[in-house]
Amino acid sequence: MENSILEPVIVLVAWTLVIFVWMMSTRLPYLMKNNISAQELQNASDVAVKLPGKERRVSDNYNHLHEQPTLFYALAIALALAGTAGSSQILLAWVYVASRVIHSIIQCTYNSVMHRFLFFFVGSAALVGMVAIEIASWISVTG
Repeated sequence: MENSILEPVIVLVAWTLVIFVWMMSTRLPYLMKNNISAQELQNASDVAVKLPGKERRVSDNYNHLHEQPTLFYALAIALALAGTAGSSQILLAWVYVASRVIHSIIQCTYNSVMHRFLFFFVGSAALVGMVAIEIASWISVTG
C-alpha cells in the first residue's frame, strides 16, 4: 500500500506536462505571430509585459505547478521510502492532486482568484493533513 502514494505523484507530474504542452501551444504561436523573440522573455517580468492574459495565465500556472507541489512530491516520496503512507494519507494525496488540477483549469480558463484560492486552500489543507498524520504516528510510537 505504501507505494500507492506514488500514483498521485505520477498523475501530478503528468498534469504538469499537460500544462507545459498547453503553455507551449499558446505561447509559441503568439510569439511567432507578433514577431517576439524568445530572448525578449528572458525574465518573468518580461513575460508579464509581452504576453496577453490568456497566454500568461497558462504560463503562470505552469510556474505554480513548480512551487508548492514540490513539497507534495518530497512528502509523498518520503512516505513511500519510509513505508509509512496510510490510506488516509493516500486519500489526501489524491485530494491534493485533484485540487491542483482544478486550480489549473480555473487559472488557465476564466481565472477567478476566489475560485482558485478555494482549491489552493483545499490542497494546502490536504498537504497539512498528510504531514499531521505522519507526525501523529511518530508521537504515538514514541509517546
